[in-house]
Amino acid sequence: MVWATSLTLMRGNNMRTKLFLSTLIIALITLSFSMLSVNFVFKQQFSDYLTQVSERTLEDLPSRLSDLYQSKGTWDPAALNVVSHSLPIGTVVTLTDPSGKLIATLENPMDNMMHGQGGMGMNMGMTSYTTTSWKTKTFTVTGLLGTLATAEVRYPATAQILNPQDIHFQSAVFRSLLFAGGLALLFGIILSFVTSRQLVAPLRRLTQAAHRIGHGHLDERVSINSKDEVGQLANAFNVMADNLDRHETLRKQFTADIAHELRTPLTSIKSYIEAFQDGILPADQENLSSIHEEIDRLVDLSSDLKDLNVAEIGGLHLNLEPVDIKFLLEKIIRNLYPLLQEKEITLDWNTPEEPVTTSGDEHLLTRLFYNLIHNAYRYSNPGGRVTVELSQTLSSTNIKIKNTGMGISEDDLPLIFERFYRADKSRTRETGGTGIGLALARQVTDLHQGTITVQSKVGHETEFIVRLPKEIVVT
Repeated sequence: MVWATSLTLMRGNNMRTKLFLSTLIIALITLSFSMLSVNFVFKQQFSDYLTQVSERTLEDLPSRLSDLYQSKGTWDPAALNVVSHSLPIGTVVTLTDPSGKLIATLENPMDNMMHGQGGMGMNMGMTSYTTTSWKTKTFTVTGLLGTLATAEVRYPATAQILNPQDIHFQSAVFRSLLFAGGLALLFGIILSFVTSRQLVAPLRRLTQAAHRIGHGHLDERVSINSKDEVGQLANAFNVMADNLDRHETLRKQFTADIAHELRTPLTSIKSYIEAFQDGILPADQENLSSIHEEIDRLVDLSSDLKDLNVAEIGGLHLNLEPVDIKFLLEKIIRNLYPLLQEKEITLDWNTPEEPVTTSGDEHLLTRLFYNLIHNAYRYSNPGGRVTVELSQTLSSTNIKIKNTGMGISEDDLPLIFERFYRADKSRTRETGGTGIGLALARQVTDLHQGTITVQSKVGHETEFIVRLPKEIVVT
């Protein structure tokens, strides 16, 4: 009944109650089995002890009878009665002379009290017994004149706890055991209460923090006071909250960036159209070219957003073919060379003489390296230097793109591959873009099962390193 009630409570209550009741049930089961085991072992050992005492008493019986006879010169009934009182309970001694004549039958008088004499034994605190296994021994009583008598002893094979003193001792042991068990149970209850509280309290704080984050309070964090599983969970929660907060900040920044990027060309186009309508500007080739450039900016922005969305949902698929990375890089550099000359940037081009071929998607790899080299041009100081280095090993192709210039701070380095993140916080596409290019670069590199890393010194240089496997494992 107790277990059924506890299980019902465990199914319907919170974790703290479940932990408390689980610990309590374990303590009760352990205590019950312990007490039953101790009770069984004690009874067995104490009974064995009494049996050994009884047998030692019987071993001394011949010498006691011999001393009695020699002191009295005859078998004195009163003296034999004294010997009877010292016999173990249940023992019957049949004493006969050398001719076989019965001298006396000795047994402990308490036997008669416990064998149906009006229940006197029970009223005196003694317990009746039934013995089914007996032992017999025969002793020869000798003296100065030779053999005095023969004693045939019949006694229980296992001594039972019948003596009032033995019963009192046994009861005292069991009372002590119950007291110790009660104390152990009390300490178990206190310990389970404290332990369940310590385990559940941080989980409640985590639940409250999760609710607050769910309601938009992304600055919510939980304190970490331990290094156990609960502490690891709290640390993981805080990391998750940091990521959510960072992505929310990036989302807001991206929204502002996109609004600015859309507003700038649209405002320019609107101004041109209004000027045409008012006759302030002629709709000639030069002015129409300016409008066309602004429209191109909108198209490029839309294309970037689409590509990033497709990449993040796993919609980009590789059209694998052998790609000559050396030829691909040379083509990109030729396209950007006029910009490099305009900014008076020195180009260092280090590549093997032979072609460097790897497996990949030529279109996506062109997009990847165009973004990286164009970024190197954009962030190089006038009169600076851009270095493009191509090398290969037996298993990979390595491309390093380095530029001198403003560099990237250590705080920004871990974040520059995040979508919408820009180390340069200015909102002009010429100086910072929308933070989509490097996010796309990482997506393309990951698709090619490669890696992209960056290292930088603020005010000196920045270097991107791309490693691509020569063969892509298709799963």
